[in-house]
Amino acid sequence: MAESSKKRRRTNTDDLPFKNKLKPDSTILQTLKDFSTSFSSSSSSSKTLTLQDLSLPFSCREVSDLSLSSVQSNIESLVLRIAHSILSGNGFAFDVPSRAATNQFYVPELDRIVLKDKSSLRPFANISTVRKSAITARILQLVHQLCNKGIHVTKRDLFYTDVKLFQDQIQSDMVLDDVSCMLGCTRSSLNVVAAEKGVVVGRLIFSDNGDMIDCTKMGMGGKAIPPNIDRVGDMQSDALFILLVEKDAAYMRLAEDRFYNRFPCIIVTAKGQPDVATRLFLKKMKMELKLPVLALVDSDPYGLKILSVYGCGSKNMSYDSANLTTPDIKWLGVRPSDLDKYKIPEQCRLPMTEQDIKTGKDMLEEDFVKKNPGWVEELTLMVKTKQKAEIQALSTFGFQYLSEVYLPLKLQQKDWL
Repeated sequence: MAESSKKRRRTNTDDLPFKNKLKPDSTILQTLKDFSTSFSSSSSSSKTLTLQDLSLPFSCREVSDLSLSSVQSNIESLVLRIAHSILSGNGFAFDVPSRAATNQFYVPELDRIVLKDKSSLRPFANISTVRKSAITARILQLVHQLCNKGIHVTKRDLFYTDVKLFQDQIQSDMVLDDVSCMLGCTRSSLNVVAAEKGVVVGRLIFSDNGDMIDCTKMGMGGKAIPPNIDRVGDMQSDALFILLVEKDAAYMRLAEDRFYNRFPCIIVTAKGQPDVATRLFLKKMKMELKLPVLALVDSDPYGLKILSVYGCGSKNMSYDSANLTTPDIKWLGVRPSDLDKYKIPEQCRLPMTEQDIKTGKDMLEEDFVKKNPGWVEELTLMVKTKQKAEIQALSTFGFQYLSEVYLPLKLQQKDWL
């Protein structure tokens, strides 16, 4: 009886849609090895373009990693200029780089968004900007203290140093980005970090502040990505690719199934919206290990938006896009065309809201989308059908369909954009 029950279960697994199209794992692994080798050799031979290599019709503002002493010196120089302005009877105003959408520009040659060199004054003696000027001065004071002490704090810690002035963490976070841009340094150079959010699991060994971490031995929860990228070093891996996953649920499925052992890879997720630490960690992995990055996101406009933040940068932090972006990320799935291709049932698809459709149409107007004909085709299909689906829609065929059939078949067919 028990034996016949086992047979029935095996038959059900074999009946999974498209499983009969799968070739042996050894064949898929060879395909991945060829792809990884080709990617690695092209990465080694190609020169990374910078803004300085291009002759753009306008100047741009970019930041770089600075030492604590350099950040401290920049703050002191800024305060001295303000003191001179006050003593000369001119009052004072902060010259703040504009991070408005009109001051952003997508550079196709770099495949990322950059910030033009336009700024605006933030005078203290103006009722509309006095509070923001006070917040800017307070943030500069706090960052100077951090440089003196050589310690790190979270953005939440920073907010709680003066709740009455900041009122909302969004206010202190925005001004923190302004300060970073004003001083010409990355946000991590200010020693202010976000709380740990992203996680990584799979074929990766790295040192975290001197401790060696083996990400194959971290359980299904994985290793939290350190908020301070300076702590990370000595990356080693025998992976063939990096799998970037949008959702925590899909990540846990792959981690529990130990997908990274069947197909050697590193699995990373920011559990939704990409945070700075995960973006920095992803770029560091790709650059040091010279591995291709494949992305698994929801089939909706926001999934593609998240993918674009990793690849081209966010408009909010375009001043640091050179450090935060990981170019040439391949869109593996779930794509709008997959819904019919893999026969996802209607009851597992969701109707797009008016806001979803508007977001999709707006994205079709973005230059970084227009650059990729495959993205345009998929996004156009999504807006036309007015249907979206989450990665979990694949669970309609079984909870392990994602790791047992969908991803292996995608990898076998090299079905990415």
